[in-house]
Formats: sequence, C-alpha cells, structure tokens
Amino acid sequence: MLGLFSLSMRPVLAVAVSLIAAGLIYVLGERIHADGREGITITAAVLKIILVYSMIPAVLAGTEIKIELFRIVKGISLAFNVDAAGMVFACIASTLWLLTSLYSIGYMRGHGEKNQTGYFAAFAMCLSATMGICFAANLITFFIFFEILTVATYPLVVHYRDEEGKASGHKYLAYTLISGQIFFAGIVVIYATCGTLDFVPGGFVTADKLPMQWALLVFFMMVGAGIVKAGVMPLHSWLPAAMVAPTPVSALLHAVAVVKAGAFCTLRVVLYVFGPEMAKACHGAEILAWMAVITIFVSSFIAIRKDNLKARLAFSTIGQLSYIVLGICILTPAAAAGALYHIVAHAFMKITLFMAAGAIFVTTHKKNISDMVGIGRRMPITMAAFTLASVGIAGFPFFAGFASKANIIFGAMAANKPLFAATLVCSGLLAAVYLLPVSIIAFKKQPAEVHVDGQLVVNRDFAKYGEASKLMLIPLVITCVISILLGIVPNLGLHLYDFAVMAGNAIFGIL
Repeated sequence: MLGLFSLSMRPVLAVAVSLIAAGLIYVLGERIHADGREGITITAAVLKIILVYSMIPAVLAGTEIKIELFRIVKGISLAFNVDAAGMVFACIASTLWLLTSLYSIGYMRGHGEKNQTGYFAAFAMCLSATMGICFAANLITFFIFFEILTVATYPLVVHYRDEEGKASGHKYLAYTLISGQIFFAGIVVIYATCGTLDFVPGGFVTADKLPMQWALLVFFMMVGAGIVKAGVMPLHSWLPAAMVAPTPVSALLHAVAVVKAGAFCTLRVVLYVFGPEMAKACHGAEILAWMAVITIFVSSFIAIRKDNLKARLAFSTIGQLSYIVLGICILTPAAAAGALYHIVAHAFMKITLFMAAGAIFVTTHKKNISDMVGIGRRMPITMAAFTLASVGIAGFPFFAGFASKANIIFGAMAANKPLFAATLVCSGLLAAVYLLPVSIIAFKKQPAEVHVDGQLVVNRDFAKYGEASKLMLIPLVITCVISILLGIVPNLGLHLYDFAVMAGNAIFGIL
C-alpha cells in the first residue's frame, strides 16, 4: 500500500484522480444529486492539488521522479518524468482546477445550465489529460495526452448543442486534430532518424541525425500542433469561435488547459527536442518568433475593436500566449524562464478576467461592453478584480505579468534582439488600451432616466444588480489576489519562479 503512494507513483496518481472522477460522474450521471456530482469534482480537485504539491520539495532538490508504465518498442514507452518545467504547468493547472470547479458550480446553478453531468465529466477528463502533458517523459506519451485533451474539450465547446456551438466545435476539431496528426508524423520522423523520443533539456536532435534540409519542415510539423492550440496567427480562428461555450469553459480554454498545453508543446518541441542550437540553425525559432510578434500586434488591434467582452478577452489571449512563444524562441535562459513564468502570470490574470465576465453575464445578462455602463457601481468587487487583472495583463509593476515580461525583455536584450523587447513594451500599452476602457465604462455613473423613442423614462437598470453568488465571487477574488502577490513575491508559496529559472538553466546547460 505504501508503494502506491511512493514518490514515483505520484505523477500517475495525479493523472488518475481526475480520470476516476470523470468516470464516476459520467457513470452515476443523473442518478445522483447535483451535490454528489459537485462533491466528486471538488474531492478530486483537492486530491490532485495534494499530489502535485507533494512533489515540489523533491523537484526543487533536483530529485528525479520517473516511472515507466510500459514499453511499446525499444525507445518508445508510456512514461512520466517530473521536471521543473512540468511542475510549473502542473501546479497552475491543479490549483486553478479547484477554483474553476467552485466557480463552475456557482455559474451552473446561477445560470440554470443543462447537461451538467457531461460538463463536469469532460472538465475532469481535460485535467487528467493536462496532467499527462505536464509529466510526459517523451513525445509519444505527450502526444497521447495531447490528443485526449483535444477530444475531451470538444463536448465543452459544444455544450449548448445549438448550431453555433456545433459549428465552433467542428472548427475546433478540424484545427486541432489535423495539426495533431501532422505532429504525429513529425514524431515518426524524429524516431526514425534519432532513435529516441525522450525529452532532454537542450534537445537531442542534431544535424548529423536529421539533415538540415529537412529540419525546418520537421520543426514546423511538430510545433504546428502547439501553435494551433496556442492561437498563433494565422492558425487562431478556432479560439474566438469557441467562445460560444459557457464562461467556465472559456476560462478552461484560456487559462487552465488548452492554450497553455499549446504553449507547453511549443516549449517541449523547441527546447527539449530540437534544442536551442538546432532550432536556431534551421531558422525555425526565428520564423516562429516573428509569427509571434505579428500575432501580438494584430490580435491587440482586433481586440480594441471588439464590443463583446468575451471576444475581446479571446483576442487578448491570442496575443498574450504569443508572449510565451516569443520568449521560447528568443533562445536565452532569461527569456525561457520568463516564458515559463508567463504561463503562471497569464493563467491567474486571465482567469480572473473571464470569471468576472461570467459573473457579469449571470448577474446582468450583458455581453457587450457598451451595455455595461454603471455595472461597476452595482458590482464593485467584481469590477475591481477585473480592473486589477487588466492592469496586470498590461504588465504594470507589482503584478505577476511584470515579472514574466521583464525576464523575456532581458532575454531579448541579451540576445541582441531589441525589436522583440520593443514589441513587449508596445504590447503592454495596447493591452491597457483594450482592457482599461471596460473598467472606465463600468464605473461611469448610470443615469436614473434614459431617452426611449424621444421620451424620458426611468432607467430600469438603475439601482439593480449586486454581486454574483459567493461561489463565483470568491474564486475570482482569490485569483486576482494571487496575481498581485506573485508580482510582489514571485516565489511565494510554490516556488514557481525558481522552477522557471531551473528549467531555463537546465535547457542552456547552466549549473
């Protein structure tokens, strides 16, 4: 029995706990009360946090946590290896699953959502796949869980079962499954030429194994799956379309699992498969870096024009995820550490924004920013959290986003790439332009009377509303506070900044 909870078994259990929860929720279905379904979700989320957090001291101390479940053929096995980079992603995903689950319960109850059994089962399955991605020791294990995440997310995107939802779901599958199969073809080429699929800090692909004339093609065959999920333009259009899903799903897509899995895939391929030298020699990193720069600017300008709040946040995510891609492709230790830490920073700040948007919708039924005049005076806590998270997204000091962006900028300057550094500075200003006006509109004084058909009538929205339920309000306040605390003390609690630096140093061979 003690062996079941040994250090090497904990990544397996971290994957399994939400898988078991998904099975229980789906099998028991409507036969149990909603409280039972929600109880399973929260219990599994707490157990996952305990399992993930319990591995932090060992990984900080440099202890390897490895386990091979079974070998398929020589050089290919289903195996887990917990390293510093994986711990960053795992800590964020496990922490936010608990908070998002609490928020989901409040949202589903407050909005009277149907299909809740399928929703919570699919949500748990997504987190199981995410843990597999975090701890995958090689490309084949990574691919298996990467594709499970794609399939598990589909029911959430089409949650409402209407025509718009189905169209968005089909688009999502088309983008992610096709890129996934190309990814698999790239894996086959890598195995055929290199004889291994195991992730290695600094990469294992060399010019003598993979001829340079083929390296760039294989690079984009593999990294394409990552940049599709991360929403790098022009492969991004599935992401705004997926905003038809409930707001907690949007939070899952943008902060907890899917787009972060795409960014993490890019990290593994560029820095753990090809490595800095090969990624630079084949020009793949440079091309991808400029794609990220274009994405940052174009998505920001599109966000400015969007009146629908979730659509504006979706294009914000597209730009913010490209910060991570850019940091990876600068190919310096500081930039790599900054990219990893931006997974942390963006997760807490963006989930705060989406939770606030959901709270506004459930309480006021308003989706468009232009209709939100005065709601900040009726929902002051929600809009205060939204405002603080917006400031953080813009990269202001004393927010987590400042620490991550500063490292990427330092890395860009160290690599003598001032244009990349300038891009991040300009993007912060653009983020302020498309996010802060939302707060300005929300805190405007709402008129007690309005003109309707030329007549002055009582404004029915005046003095209405209040904060959303505590199950929705408390999680978004917690994520907002954490995004501030991590900006002041980046290593607070889980040592996530240390993990990011450890990963960056390992990749570049710095002891």
